[in-house]
Amino acid sequence: MMKNMDDKTILDHIHALVAEEKDLRSSHAGHGLGGDGRQRLQHLEEQLDQAWDLLRQRRAKVEINEDPSTAQQRDVHEVESYLN
Repeated sequence: MMKNMDDKTILDHIHALVAEEKDLRSSHAGHGLGGDGRQRLQHLEEQLDQAWDLLRQRRAKVEINEDPSTAQQRDVHEVESYLN
């Protein structure tokens, strides 16, 4: 759960997730991901979607002169439903 994070911390978290995703994909290149790898990849993708959503919320609050720290991480199912 990403609570009380500033934009830089959220972006750092996003970069770490992207790096892990890239490592996971490259380490299984040519022979595919097993069940555990697919689950981990799905979890990483969901965490990325949540982090980007939180960052967008914070930036939107700044634009309308609201406190960005009041942005809340949304449930993964809520975020994923926006994307589909």
